[in-house]
Amino acid sequence: MEKPILKVEDLYYVYGNGKAALDGVSVDIYEGEKIAVIGSNGSGKSTFFLNINGVFTPEQGKIIYRDIVVNKKNLKELRKNIGIVFQDADNQIIASTVRAEVGFGPMNLKLPKEEVQERVEEALAYMNISDFKDRPPHYLSGGEKKRVTIADIIAMKPEIVIFDEPTAALDPLNAMMLEEVLDKLGSEGKTMLISTHDVDFVYRWAERAIVFCQGKIIADGTPLEIFKNRKVLKQANLKQPAMLEMYELLVEKHLLEDTKAYPKSTQEFKKMLGEQVSFLGALA
Repeated sequence: MEKPILKVEDLYYVYGNGKAALDGVSVDIYEGEKIAVIGSNGSGKSTFFLNINGVFTPEQGKIIYRDIVVNKKNLKELRKNIGIVFQDADNQIIASTVRAEVGFGPMNLKLPKEEVQERVEEALAYMNISDFKDRPPHYLSGGEKKRVTIADIIAMKPEIVIFDEPTAALDPLNAMMLEEVLDKLGSEGKTMLISTHDVDFVYRWAERAIVFCQGKIIADGTPLEIFKNRKVLKQANLKQPAMLEMYELLVEKHLLEDTKAYPKSTQEFKKMLGEQVSFLGALA
């Protein structure tokens, strides 16, 4: 049986005001998974990310990376292999140029200078930002800054990449760019965890969805399983994706045959409608 790349057992984290942000969270993450972490604001998603990345230290519980229990002595190994792209790029960017920013992580790994340079060039090219590698990152646009922060993580070559609300404040063009990057990372076998309020994106992109509510995981399954569960949606204050909602409405009104081949995109929905219209026309 396949072993999880990351195992979280009974994780608790309490903020200074005494409120439990994580309340007994347990979950297994497997290599190559594309996971969406969803829930309302304050449900524990970001706190969970900061714990499994080693930024926060839990009050209780275990984080096990590749069969090794994480502690203070081996925390560096966890941080090296689990990269996080923060929601606000300005909270992540610290260097005076794009090149220096992308090279900061590899330099901290104590890699040879030649390897650092190679990783930086690769990451800049990957994110199509080589042309402004000598520019100050704080003068870039929001979408360009997001590219820089993703290049930061790519240069570290982690096994797991975390994206905390990656599309926040991005215009549609940059949001599309981001999704293309995510698809590329997925095709390369990267394990990815993404928190987002965009249920349509979750439905079409993710292979698995984990639902947080008040510091607990209340559901874990395929996006279709999650979004068809009315009880979970109500508890977590989530809505159905537009494609699924439209499909179920048309089936309910007997305007569409329920084939159980739930469309996840406009293209899939158009194809389904075309096939059913052609079938009905042939019967007539």
